[in-house]
Amino acid sequence: MKVVLFCGGLGTRMREYSETIPKPMVNIGYRPILWHVMKYYAHYGHKDFILCLGYKADLIKSYFLNYNEWLSNNFSLSNGSQIQLFNRDIQDWNITFVDTGLTANIGQRLKAIEKYLEGEEVFLANYSDGLTDLHLPAYIQHFYQRDKIGSFLCVRPSQSFHLVDMDEDGLVKDIKDVQHREIWINGGYFIFKKEIFNYINYGEELVLEPFQRLIAKEELFAYKYTGFFGVMDTFKEKQQLDDMYAQGERPWEVWGVEEEYIRQNSGVRINQ
Repeated sequence: MKVVLFCGGLGTRMREYSETIPKPMVNIGYRPILWHVMKYYAHYGHKDFILCLGYKADLIKSYFLNYNEWLSNNFSLSNGSQIQLFNRDIQDWNITFVDTGLTANIGQRLKAIEKYLEGEEVFLANYSDGLTDLHLPAYIQHFYQRDKIGSFLCVRPSQSFHLVDMDEDGLVKDIKDVQHREIWINGGYFIFKKEIFNYINYGEELVLEPFQRLIAKEELFAYKYTGFFGVMDTFKEKQQLDDMYAQGERPWEVWGVEEEYIRQNSGVRINQ
């Protein structure tokens, strides 16, 4: 199943970085957040990627064309220059790079890569800036059981802000932290049937008009998830993910969880 990743936005809320690199290329640890998202999908066997490029597309292309395997893998160095890698990252990934426009919205980026999905009845898609420990096979199985055109991951907001109830004159009736309200937001991690393209007209944003059409026909559902979900939409959220990474709290690294389990139960050393 192919994975479409939206990598072309300007990332205006990450201006500390986005003036020099696109947001998907901002690092969490040794690798860009885009790599972490791709590694997540690859762990579950989905290694055929379509990158919807736009802003500073050349930097994303260059990163993968000049990919350094040794940066996050164990290796030995001999004779000062000969490298022997003990494991690899992306040697079995297939990545299609598509320029989908500098200012295009998500709906138009998706329409722009439609021809690269020929033959795919169902495909995955994502914003490329959110991390989760969601068990993807269970989500996909649920999608097939529901048999709808579209689905997205529905999560609780992680941001810290307060919701205010007030009357027309501004008199406050209630104020509560968003975490204490029964509010769910779109977390991305979409699954679509190919019929989604019949619902997107020129210039439309994916989650606006197209989703309203799906809702009217009862062809869209949300997959509620209360496990880990972290997004890197602001500088503060980037710092939070950095802190988690530095402290070894990396729930999104589902590929490492299985290796740790094997290590603890077999006594066999596994290179990371």
